[in-house]
Amino acid sequence: MDIKDIEKLAELAKIELLDIEKTKLLQDLSGILAYVKQIETLNVPDLAVEYAERNVWREDESDNPVFSRDLIINQFPDSKGGFLKVKKIL
Repeated sequence: MDIKDIEKLAELAKIELLDIEKTKLLQDLSGILAYVKQIETLNVPDLAVEYAERNVWREDESDNPVFSRDLIINQFPDSKGGFLKVKKIL
């Protein structure tokens, strides 16, 4: 990786970098890539991956139906045809 690569990345990211920033970024990216290469050399035995095969979603059910549609409509100051009437916004 060299300065031309950093300039291309900056162009793609639509950012402007000073020369000192390009040099610093080149050093940082070189360190990151060296670390990734070091990780790639690790020998990891095949591990059995365990997945939880269960549904984590729940149905939308209310345990305590305190509010009902009719209760809300009856408590609202103004309603018409089963809808709540509110002040005009625009």
